[in-house]
Amino acid sequence: MFDLFKRRYDTTPEGTHGRVPPGQYVTEKFPVLHYGDVPHYTNLEETWDLRVWGNIAEPKRFSFAEFRALPTIQVTMDIHCVTRWSKFDTTWEGVQFKEFLKHIPEIDSSAAFVIAHAEHNFTANIPLEFLMEDDAMLAYKYDGEELTPEHGYPLRLLVPKKYFWKSAKWLRGLEFLPHDKLGFWERYGYNNNADPWKEERYSS
Repeated sequence: MFDLFKRRYDTTPEGTHGRVPPGQYVTEKFPVLHYGDVPHYTNLEETWDLRVWGNIAEPKRFSFAEFRALPTIQVTMDIHCVTRWSKFDTTWEGVQFKEFLKHIPEIDSSAAFVIAHAEHNFTANIPLEFLMEDDAMLAYKYDGEELTPEHGYPLRLLVPKKYFWKSAKWLRGLEFLPHDKLGFWERYGYNNNADPWKEERYSS
């Protein structure tokens, strides 16, 4: 699979030392990879919500309109996929995760991990400390436009310090936990840490 993707997408420019993690190549395209069918929504105000629960004072639910009313930021970042492609200078818009925490009930001091719950019962586990980075966000626009269905419309998580599978598409819930809990791909052999700079692709 790597050779096929590399032949099709590789546009790695010269002079990019320090921006490309080991074993990666750069593409100008945006390959689409996911598990399961692409969800399609109608009437988001009635059919979509974002729920938050776990180690917080009380559960919280956001309707589509309530979530979209939250303060937004725009962030430009490089992203790195475990299938070995990297894409430079991608621009996203949404709610910074640190800002989002201001709009939910207080998190218990024991909370150290977040489980992202998405459509098709997909989950991704992330240490809370990585979501407290300035560029971690809940994104709904890419390159100035609403996310396409294939890239996570209407909402996806963005965790730039990790391989891109941690940035769960079609996000529907965030669960705060005091302990780690393997997500979907981690249960199928992906490395739990997912650091592109350490090539933490698969569990040993």
